[in-house]
Amino acid sequence: MMRKPRFKLSPESTAVYHCISRIVAGEFLLASNPVKETLRKMMRRQAAFCGVRIITYSLMSNHFHILVRIPPQPDLSDRDLLERVQAFYGVRAPETLQIAQIIAEGGSLREQERTRLLKRMNDVSVFMKELKQRFSVWFNRKHERFGTLWAERFRSILVEDTTSVVRTVAAYIDLNPVRAGLVEDPLNYRFCGYGEAAAGNSLAINGIEVFEGSEGGDWRRVVGKYRETLFSKCPATDTLALERIRGFWRAKGKLSPCEALRLRIRYFTDGAVLGSRSFVEAMFQKHRDRFSSGRKTGARTLKGLPFKELRTLRALRVSAVE
Repeated sequence: MMRKPRFKLSPESTAVYHCISRIVAGEFLLASNPVKETLRKMMRRQAAFCGVRIITYSLMSNHFHILVRIPPQPDLSDRDLLERVQAFYGVRAPETLQIAQIIAEGGSLREQERTRLLKRMNDVSVFMKELKQRFSVWFNRKHERFGTLWAERFRSILVEDTTSVVRTVAAYIDLNPVRAGLVEDPLNYRFCGYGEAAAGNSLAINGIEVFEGSEGGDWRRVVGKYRETLFSKCPATDTLALERIRGFWRAKGKLSPCEALRLRIRYFTDGAVLGSRSFVEAMFQKHRDRFSSGRKTGARTLKGLPFKELRTLRALRVSAVE
């Protein structure tokens, strides 16, 4: 069966994607902190090489989420390429030394080599593919195992690049350890973007500042705004509170956005495209040939959920909330 292409914006446009990948058979192979730390470091190096901006992420025991912004590919000089290769492979790697020597001698990279490198950059599919492959090689060697590590190709949701939409999806991702009952506040989970930012990591801080429209701005103001999304009208997040929220949902009660974000919302992982009505409709028209002739519109509401301005492209046939 042929795989359907992902919903993507053109390479000339900046695009945001929520990417999810799961371990084969749901095994908890990412459970230990050293394993998560290795994946986190690889993720950061891969992003630096590919020119990808990590907005936030959450590394769990059997899956991970990454929210990334993919900018159009800039006009990179040989020195720019050297910086990216060095960040990825290391200062003493043969690939780094080869390019450094060419530049030191006043030469320039062959066009074939430049093209080979550039094809690996500013593309969400390449970023995720290489990250998963590199981590698989490391994990299998480390644990003397063989075979596939990942259950499937990664899933991706195209997210409208506006502050309100990105903030909502980012909060959903950072709240993963809360939903799993690991912590009551993602501030205390070291393997999510918000927890890493709270610990002072400049890259993680920058990821949150950017979608709040305050890059290099006042971190206290930015984080205060973000915490309103995470905790407004939802101060209690212990196990009993989570069960109450789930029970309230099953009873068709009216939840606040903060409470709803404590639930596993499949629209955020399986909805294909997420954003305003106009954004989703535009993507529907662009990919009209992928839908039946009987479907007249693209945008679908998030049924029963308190996100009135959000629409999704895919109408889910089974329960949208777990």
